[in-house]
Amino acid sequence: MKRKKFLLIYTIFVSTVFFFMFGNIAFAADPKLVTTLTGAFTKLEGYIVKIATSFAAVAVATGLLMRKFSLGDEKKIYRANNLIKGSITSYVLIICIDLILSLISTILT
Repeated sequence: MKRKKFLLIYTIFVSTVFFFMFGNIAFAADPKLVTTLTGAFTKLEGYIVKIATSFAAVAVATGLLMRKFSLGDEKKIYRANNLIKGSITSYVLIICIDLILSLISTILT
């Protein structure tokens, strides 16, 4: 019985010593990797939105011009409408990716 108590006390003592001796010290600052990733996500987000906006504008304008100069041809009107719908859908997806990158950025910080 005495031996079991001794082993229990010894184990608790050694565990406590190792816990405090090998514990990590944390400071109140962002790690460099997190800061770098956050900056990269912010830059990437800006570039994606700028490029997607210009591409979507060009695609919608092309679709509108195709519909304007179709001269009543059903195939051309159908292709123009599909181009307009596709470009708007793509732009909405890019905006959603922008929101997802913002969410990831806020989770990392």
